[in-house]
Amino acid sequence: MTDAVLEENADGIVTLTLNRPEQRNPISDEDVLETLIAALARLDADNATRAIIVTGAGKAFSSGGNLKKMGASGGLNDPLPAQTRLNYRRGIQRLPLLIEAMEVPTIAAVNGPAVGAGCDLACMCDLRIAGESARFAESFVKVGIVPGDGGAWFLPRVVGFSKACEMALTGDAIDAQEALACGLVSRVVPDADLLAEARALAARIAVNPPHAVRMTRRLLRQGRNADLDSLLEMSAAMQALAHATDDHREAVAGLLERRDPRFTGR
Repeated sequence: MTDAVLEENADGIVTLTLNRPEQRNPISDEDVLETLIAALARLDADNATRAIIVTGAGKAFSSGGNLKKMGASGGLNDPLPAQTRLNYRRGIQRLPLLIEAMEVPTIAAVNGPAVGAGCDLACMCDLRIAGESARFAESFVKVGIVPGDGGAWFLPRVVGFSKACEMALTGDAIDAQEALACGLVSRVVPDADLLAEARALAARIAVNPPHAVRMTRRLLRQGRNADLDSLLEMSAAMQALAHATDDHREAVAGLLERRDPRFTGR
C-alpha cells in the first residue's frame, strides 16, 4: 500500500487525490504514477464506479514532472536515449492511453497550478473545473523538452490549435479566467467550493443509467478521430446494447408514469 494517491468513494463517485503536496504533486514519480494508473484501471473495471474526480493535495493540482529528477540522468531520462524512449513508453505514456480507453467519466478539479504534465493530466480528463487560484502552463519548453505524455494531442483538442500553440511554444501560464475563456475549463469556482462543485457535477452524471453513460463517453472520445460513417456504425451498435438494458426500460417507464426512475445498472 502507498499514500501516493488517496482514494475516497462516496456512492460510486470516487475522488483520487495526488498526495505529494510538499513536492506539488508530481505525477512522473514512479509511486504516484503507478498508484494512479492502478487505481484508474481498477475503478474503470468496476461497474459500481459512476464518476472519478482527480485533484491534488495542498496548494497545487500537479507540477507535472519532478524537477529534482530532471537532470542529465534522472527520472525518465537515461544516459542511453533509446532507454529514455522506453522509459516514457513503459512509464508515463501508459496514463494517457489508459484514460483515453476508459469508459468512466473523469473530472479534473484543478486547485492551484497545473503545470507541464499536470496541465496535460487535466486535459486528459473529460471535464475540468478550476478553483480561482488555478494556473495552467504547457511549460515543457521552459525546461528545454517537449510534451512527452501526449499533451500535443490532448491540448489542441481542448483549446483549439492556435491557443495550444501559444501555450506550448511560449510555455507561459494562464490564470483560471483565461482558462475559462479559451475552453480549457467549463467553470471557475471559489477555491473553498471546488471539491463540492466537482462532486455535485459528478452526482449529476452518476444519477443517469451507468451503461448509457459509459457508452456515451466512449462515443464522444471516438468521435474526435473517427469519420462519420464509422461513428454512426459504432453508435448503432451501442444503441442496440442500450435498448436491451433494464435501465432503458425503467427510464421510459419513469417518464411515462411521471416518477423518478430507479436504475440498477442492468
